[in-house]
Amino acid sequence: MQTFFYNGEFFSPEQTLGCGQTFRWHRKEGGWMVFSADKACLLENAEGQVRLTLREEDAEYFRNYFDLSRDYAAVIARSKSCGSDAVARAAAFGQGIRILNQDPEEVIFTFLLSQNNNIPRIRGMVERLCEALGELRTFAGEEYFTFPRALSVAAKGEDFFRTLGFGYRAEFIAETARILSAESAGEWAALSTPQLREKLLTLPGVGPKVADCILLFGYHRTDAFPVDTWLEKVFRDEFGGKEKDRRKIAEFFCRKFGQDGGYIQQYLFYAKREGAL
Repeated sequence: MQTFFYNGEFFSPEQTLGCGQTFRWHRKEGGWMVFSADKACLLENAEGQVRLTLREEDAEYFRNYFDLSRDYAAVIARSKSCGSDAVARAAAFGQGIRILNQDPEEVIFTFLLSQNNNIPRIRGMVERLCEALGELRTFAGEEYFTFPRALSVAAKGEDFFRTLGFGYRAEFIAETARILSAESAGEWAALSTPQLREKLLTLPGVGPKVADCILLFGYHRTDAFPVDTWLEKVFRDEFGGKEKDRRKIAEFFCRKFGQDGGYIQQYLFYAKREGAL
């Protein structure tokens, strides 16, 4: 095991994990157990710092996963000076949020399950998928299941996923798994954001909002701006918007905030949901 300490001013485990970008974590004795792909780590707050405990061989993976090489002080500074009071307030409120660098394949499957769903149910579905098709591992005295790769998911049919309680999403999971078992979601990272968005939109069940979530949380494309109910409210309440088409709302925010859009989306989402806007 190895332990690392990071300044907690711009790294809040609670904000980062609780803002809806990942579903594979839970609280543990004052900390957070976090799972990604076949790996696990433990986050804890420690007197203004964040303590990260992991297997030695996973150190680089989780440094990248939590985006720890990026200067979030600069991201916050740009957000506060972007000309929007709402963004400035949201950035100050959520300055501990970091955009995770997650496994693209895992993000595609989890956000297919996120459609018309709430976070507790999504987390339950993801956990059942891991228990059914993942491998049992142990970390810090706790058992967990790895996230199954596309080949394992593709070996099962739609009916199998219906038994897991996926409902109509079962078809999307089964069909997308067959595509991802033949292509590499990791290699899609070489595409430009518009090209990658179009690629994602060809996957069964992936619409504009889910595509933008995958772009942001699976490929760190911060020029993507997912729009859900909370961002619709932000658009109306804080920007005086009248448009109701979410794709056009997303385009408005993308034009306005450019490459910082993804960070700003998370600050606005989190602040609105938590009642800080």
